[in-house]
Amino acid sequence: MRFKLSTLSFLVACGGAAAAPGAVTPVSDASIEAAAKSGQEVLSWGLSTDGQRYSPLKQVTTANVKGLAPVWAFSFGGEKQRGQESQPLIHGGRMFVTASYSRIFALDAATGAKLWKYEHRLPEGIMPCCDVVNRGAALYDNLVIFATLDAQLVALDQASGDVVWKEKIDDYAAGYSATAAPIIAGGLLLTGVSGGEFGVVGRVEARDPKSGRLVWSRPTVEGHMGYTYDKDGNRKENGISGTAGKSWPGDLWKTGGAATWLGGTFDPKTGLAYFGAGNPAPWNSHLREGDNLFSCSTVAIDVKTGQIKWHYQGTPNDGWDFDGVNEFVTFDMDGQRVGGKADRNGFFYVIDANTGKLKNAFPFVNKITWASSIDLATGKPNFIPEGRPGDPVASADGKKGKSIFSAPSFLGGKNQMPMAYSPQTKLFYVPANEWGMEIWNEPITYKKGAAYLGAGFTIKTINDDYIGALRAIDPKTGKIVWEVKNGAPLWGGVLTTAGNLVFWGTPEGWLKAADAKTGKVVWQFQTGSGVVAPPVTWMQGGEQYVSVVSGWGGAVPLWGGEVAKKVSMLEQGGMVWVFKLPKAM
Repeated sequence: MRFKLSTLSFLVACGGAAAAPGAVTPVSDASIEAAAKSGQEVLSWGLSTDGQRYSPLKQVTTANVKGLAPVWAFSFGGEKQRGQESQPLIHGGRMFVTASYSRIFALDAATGAKLWKYEHRLPEGIMPCCDVVNRGAALYDNLVIFATLDAQLVALDQASGDVVWKEKIDDYAAGYSATAAPIIAGGLLLTGVSGGEFGVVGRVEARDPKSGRLVWSRPTVEGHMGYTYDKDGNRKENGISGTAGKSWPGDLWKTGGAATWLGGTFDPKTGLAYFGAGNPAPWNSHLREGDNLFSCSTVAIDVKTGQIKWHYQGTPNDGWDFDGVNEFVTFDMDGQRVGGKADRNGFFYVIDANTGKLKNAFPFVNKITWASSIDLATGKPNFIPEGRPGDPVASADGKKGKSIFSAPSFLGGKNQMPMAYSPQTKLFYVPANEWGMEIWNEPITYKKGAAYLGAGFTIKTINDDYIGALRAIDPKTGKIVWEVKNGAPLWGGVLTTAGNLVFWGTPEGWLKAADAKTGKVVWQFQTGSGVVAPPVTWMQGGEQYVSVVSGWGGAVPLWGGEVAKKVSMLEQGGMVWVFKLPKAM
């Protein structure tokens, strides 16, 4: 479905004048939970803190979605039109949406009028590995809080855009950055760090959202000390993560990576926050014998104490850059609280959310070369030895190990694009990709602020007709119930609703909707640039709105090898699009 500008203007005009947003109502943990249950507002990344991305709204359904039409569109402006991965938040008639290069906008959610803008002043020398993206903000009290590419947190007044507090996370010159949306959990602001390709040390931090004061920090590399902090900022040891010297050789743990760059989820029913930890550093696995905890793991943290309650590691001794950062989405299954995770490594895991016990594991992509299966008794992968890139020390020249073809590629069976879960259909909706890579290892030594890989690679296609596929997956059986294939790799997230709909975007610029039970595409709209962000929906003035950010970029055009060449015709951009059903005339 396409609309000319005149049609869009007509639709906006027919909507009539909307009242400007009023005074800000403070956001609390209770209001975040209530909004997730009602669907009236969007107060958290993931729509709910458990990350289900399910809305109970059903004004827009499979029967009437064909009438969904644009209401307004807003451009981020300037020359910074790339890598728009942000999920908007909606509260009190305002939309808060971040943009590339560490910007945030407050817009009138009904009209798109700009209320204010904050553009963070970035220094020279920032080192984001995978484009200048930002994935969203958090709301608490009267504040909107987001992270920046130079590893800072900024809290602004929701009404005025004035800076209330600003705190440094870490040193950007050492490779630290921050791109994830913070989350609120038990009255705390939880954040992670980016920078695993530069030998940083991953961690989760909890802060007082009103002041930015640190409350606790929990490293995600085994052997590092966790801390709690008093109101004066004095720190106290809170136990080492894991056991010192157990899963890392020598001193490699000191620059071990395991960055928590996608942020986390929180389940009020368990009291636990779930953060994924990225790849161990360096990529060359032959240098670091052992499991290299807590890299490539989901780590469950008690938000009251900052202690790790359990962990599950998907890829021990990772040699393929299979970051374990992907979101852990909690849901009810067979009377138990469990979590689902579609890992970069190509396997989908169902894990007890309270204990970390593995319940089920199965492939969600068609080609996996590094492991044959997951042992459900031990939770360990059954490695395919010849599926690991070779040790450069064993090569003739000592400079390049044996090159192999590996699938999935290091960009993963699923990457940063969040999946959705519907308690109605009991299905996960996973934006998956089928691709592989040629990968080899090289010698490497750590240097502060320099890339710390020890590997080379080229991303390659597997199929002629498609790379991406939105897949509806049954977590109990592992069955793919339906799929919608896509020529380019999928890089945007998913939304599902009680209207029996699934919304997602494509790099080709389409925002699509499908029947959640059958996968039949029932609506689509061309946004003008690639969609690499997750859609949202909310109610305002008795009408259901749907929104998505559009703007091609992210890791694929930067790291995608042959795939990047295949999609080189795609245009960058920076727009927010908002849709609703037209009023009867």
